[in-house]
Amino acid sequence: MQLVRQTEQMTPRDDRPRRTRLRSARPPSGRSLRARHLRRSVGAALLVAALGAACAGPGDGAGGAPGSPARPAAGQPGSQAQGASGALNAYVSKLRERRAARALAAKRWGLDRPPLEAPAPPAVKPTITTRKGFETDGEGLPPVFTTVPTKEKVVFLTIDDGSEKDPELLRMMSELGIPYSAFLSDYLVKEDYGYFRKMQDAGVALHNHTLNHRYMPKLSYAEQKREICGMQDTIEKKYGKRPPLFRPPYGNYDEDTLRAAQKCGVKAVPLWAAEAFPDRMEWREWDRDLHPGDIVLTHFRGKGEWKGSMPDMIRRVMKTITDKGYAVAKLEDYV
Repeated sequence: MQLVRQTEQMTPRDDRPRRTRLRSARPPSGRSLRARHLRRSVGAALLVAALGAACAGPGDGAGGAPGSPARPAAGQPGSQAQGASGALNAYVSKLRERRAARALAAKRWGLDRPPLEAPAPPAVKPTITTRKGFETDGEGLPPVFTTVPTKEKVVFLTIDDGSEKDPELLRMMSELGIPYSAFLSDYLVKEDYGYFRKMQDAGVALHNHTLNHRYMPKLSYAEQKREICGMQDTIEKKYGKRPPLFRPPYGNYDEDTLRAAQKCGVKAVPLWAAEAFPDRMEWREWDRDLHPGDIVLTHFRGKGEWKGSMPDMIRRVMKTITDKGYAVAKLEDYV
């Protein structure tokens, strides 16, 4: 059965009429037009010059080389232009260095090519609603979704529970610059809270996956609330912040689950559209493919339960994501 996908919904704009002040229709003078044209020409020239300098090899037009023109002193004509050019040059240089480091890291970790860089996050987060077919009878409850509404070719990587605590995963994700979110269950995390503190220190958001990873629909409302609120309290105590996101174990929930989650301060319930293993991908959608905004699930597992390690799983999922032309973005930038 083909499932209906979410579409992008942005916060509605204020449609109230606004008063505007009419400006004179008198055309600008010839002197004004010439000045404007000169400013645009100078700006364009500076941009081209800076990009050219950043892309040139070492020693190409370097300052101080024999025959090179003297740089104007501060306060003299051209000094401001040099400052703007230098700032852009430095930015492009840092960008090149970061990409080169990422390429080396990809080679070191056995990736065919480096992960694609995600675009800048949206200025306004998309409005997320519960996916069709995932609703309960309750109204105003946290939305349940498998895909974030966006047109960008980005997906979101999420890792559940906390069973395997592989230090190589921390190194790999940090060196490759891959963002991800962790959904934790305390009965596993409490074996080593410090491991996940290192993860948090690296910029990973830690979210709620209940205290004991129980099948929620079999529990009473009070039991479900203890599972969810208890994990909220634990994460706040150990990591300093109550998480806004919750994922029910096995992806199973009922109306009591969502009501309890809301009472515990949960804002949204992300599920997943695809699941990653070291040797394969599994898909929720009928076309067995990625789509903009899809959430990808995997687990903290190792060779004892998988046909491979966590780095093996990352190699597999990143090959799929990159080969399909997608970048991994940070879920919290969109939700």
